[in-house]
Amino acid sequence: MISSSWFMSKTVPLVARSILSKSNRATVTAGATLPTRRGYRGDTGEAVNKLTEKEEKLLKIALPKAEKIMKKHIELPVDDIATRRKRLIYRAKQRGWLEVDLLLGTWASENVPQMEDGDELDQFEDFVNMETIDIYNVITLRLDVPEDMKRDGNGVVERIQEWARSHPLGRGDPDAYKAVKMEHKLT
Repeated sequence: MISSSWFMSKTVPLVARSILSKSNRATVTAGATLPTRRGYRGDTGEAVNKLTEKEEKLLKIALPKAEKIMKKHIELPVDDIATRRKRLIYRAKQRGWLEVDLLLGTWASENVPQMEDGDELDQFEDFVNMETIDIYNVITLRLDVPEDMKRDGNGVVERIQEWARSHPLGRGDPDAYKAVKMEHKLT
């Protein structure tokens, strides 16, 4: 069984985890990481992240900027539903990991154009706003669907999981990868 402290140590950005107390973890912004020196702590094999004074000063400058960028990114204007759909499909296809690009990008290009404006698109956008590793782990059932995205088996994320489970791309067929990349313009 995985402990919650182990899970947090693997998912919360390294720098933020090392300088913030447990009570402030909710304010951690994704992507806020700096190079750290790793020190050995006991026999557990766990590493302790240590920041220099210079790195702490840089972090104090960088965190507000990162939060501002993330807020601007999340609150993009939604003037036209077609533009929003295209933006979401593009973001799903361009994650940077081949596996996620193929699975999420293919699902998005097949399903997002039919989604109505509202809850479904909001759910998908919330999912796309997650870190790529978390998206991969949720799609491949390594992690449960986050509580705020569960919809009694009928949510967007749950449909993506079901699609990935039953789709040939979920089985790792190189020929299927090539065909899908060409068909859905993922190259």
